[in-house]
Amino acid sequence: MSSAAALSPTPFGRLLTAMVTPFDLEGHVDLALAGRLARYLVEEGSDGLVVCGTTGESPTLTWKEQHQLLETVRQAVGSGVKVLAGTGSNSTAEAVEATSQAAAAGADGALVVVPYYNKPPQEGLEAHFQAVAAAAPDLPLMLYNIPGRTGCSISPKTVSRLMQYRNVVSLKAASGSTDEVTQLRMECGSRLAVYSGDDGLLLPMLAVGAVGVVSVASHLVGRRLKAMIDAYLSGQVAIALDHHEKLQPLFKALFMTTNPIPVKAALELSGWPVGSPRSPLLPLNPAMHDSLSKTLLALRQT
Repeated sequence: MSSAAALSPTPFGRLLTAMVTPFDLEGHVDLALAGRLARYLVEEGSDGLVVCGTTGESPTLTWKEQHQLLETVRQAVGSGVKVLAGTGSNSTAEAVEATSQAAAAGADGALVVVPYYNKPPQEGLEAHFQAVAAAAPDLPLMLYNIPGRTGCSISPKTVSRLMQYRNVVSLKAASGSTDEVTQLRMECGSRLAVYSGDDGLLLPMLAVGAVGVVSVASHLVGRRLKAMIDAYLSGQVAIALDHHEKLQPLFKALFMTTNPIPVKAALELSGWPVGSPRSPLLPLNPAMHDSLSKTLLALRQT
């Protein structure tokens, strides 16, 4: 396909927050707090919210909990905000069922991760996503490529073939390379909306054709991320670069260990009692907690 430098559509807006899942002191999902957090994130600039993704600890949530979270967030923010449900699985049958249920529950889209652990070949990945796309033909899909977690990577050529399904509209690129965006655009053209899966790569990915970000840092600096995106899109590159550089310490701090351990600690430090991650993840250790606290304090002074 042509790699003409046309701008891609923005099916879910530009700034999406990959929401944490709040837990109470007993480790149960705190639905009331999830609703309040969802509204706050929208007030702070998020165009859309992703529930039950990596940051939302989907591997340790039951399907019932995931369905309840989707319904809660959908109701909390209303119809003017895009709400995506994480529906991926390493079982095609489970991913098909979860995606169908998300569509029925009023999701605006589904984030569907590359199957993890199984390490399927490209033909297997294609068949997996074909089944998911066919199961909910009216639900826009964001494919999710994160090889560091899944053990394999979907190729741009495979994505291009999947675009025969009209609901395959976007991809979250979390391979850690801006080249992924370029290769996707060269294979798929501008119809595919590529979102950065890494806050620290948002600005360089915008420069090579990404349309926005699925963000972790927006739990804390949503307005500043939105300002960076707006500045870049309006041609104020120096201002965008200034935001990018000032936010780098936070971006790095939020991935000093496995996500979402640091962001949950950062939210607790910011007055949001979202609880500890579920086992096998653990709370942030004291040394990292102290470092994160200092990073947040310094950020407030910039």
